[in-house]
Amino acid sequence: GYNPLETPAFERYDILASKYAGGAEILKETFRFKDQGKRELSLRYDLTVPMCRFVGMNPNIRLPFKRYAIGEVFRDGPVEKARYRSFTQCDVDVVGISSMTADAEIIALTQRAFNELGFDAVIKFNNRKLLNDLLLKSGVKKDKLETAILSIDKLDKFGLETVKKELKQKKIDDKTIKKIIDMINIKGGNKEKINKLKKLLESEGLDEIGELFSLLMVLDVNAEFDISLARGLTYYTGTTMEVYLRNSKVKTAVCAGGRYDKMIGSFLGKGDYPAVGISFGLDRIYDAYVEKNEIIQKTVTKVYIIPIGTFKESSKIAEELRRENVDVDIDLMERGPSKNLQYADSLGIPYVLFVGKEELKQNKVKLKDMKSGKEQMMNAEELVEFLHKNLE
Repeated sequence: GYNPLETPAFERYDILASKYAGGAEILKETFRFKDQGKRELSLRYDLTVPMCRFVGMNPNIRLPFKRYAIGEVFRDGPVEKARYRSFTQCDVDVVGISSMTADAEIIALTQRAFNELGFDAVIKFNNRKLLNDLLLKSGVKKDKLETAILSIDKLDKFGLETVKKELKQKKIDDKTIKKIIDMINIKGGNKEKINKLKKLLESEGLDEIGELFSLLMVLDVNAEFDISLARGLTYYTGTTMEVYLRNSKVKTAVCAGGRYDKMIGSFLGKGDYPAVGISFGLDRIYDAYVEKNEIIQKTVTKVYIIPIGTFKESSKIAEELRRENVDVDIDLMERGPSKNLQYADSLGIPYVLFVGKEELKQNKVKLKDMKSGKEQMMNAEELVEFLHKNLE
């Protein structure tokens, strides 16, 4: 039920720098430039803010608006393992639904996607309203909520001591820090954590967590309520989500998102546009997929044709196979059979087709299975039938 939407790779800087968008932390990593009209522009750092800008420019759009987008985003940050300056995000978002039904649908979609890819994924969820209420209950002043959340967001990556030190540097006292750590470290299953928190405070965020958890149970989705999950971007207003992979060298989140109910309405200066979405980090997922699945084939080519003094006839065969939706390549350099075989083998091409004058006299070609080494003589009909049966 999600429809495609594409937005440009760049936006006006004031849109991406809006106080309703990603916040100061992300702006440090935003590529900026001026066009010939001296207008301030930036490369997009995610696909969410541009989508909100699109909805804001089309206020008569029919709600709920459900969209998916796949595109490159850019961050001017440090380059390290599983962290890129240009990377591809795959997003799904729902605009116009304030209930947890949309959040539950997106988490279910996420579980289904990782199951399809064969990953053992850990989906974690929390709620920004709950986290705000926990911090206030611990003694954090309202004007320090965002900066405290930015520090807590570093817990998984840098550990407890680093987070404590950073909170201290932000003039949050030891007693408050201890209360924060005690609360976000509450142990137990999802239901147990919810019940323990209910005894400590009343929170709209906690009610939303309870509603979301009950919906996920109905949908048979296995997700973990993680009280420490913060998410650094300032636009989150409710549910937050992150996905990690078990038994993978990719230790960072491969998928993340949440609810951002205020951004679109704030761009318009009016109206209620609740929204929730999640973003799959394609590059990190690919890194994990390659690690898990030994990928031998280095090309989309399924059949490589080696003409032996028969280039014109071989070209015709190549075109006929392409019309049959077979991915075919052909030697254009007039190399000998042994060099062509080495070339096909180096790219992991599964089948090679020899087309010589002797084969053509018989109205046949010779097909070699590069994995088994088996060779077969076939006519055109037999060849097409074999390839359709044996190629995915």
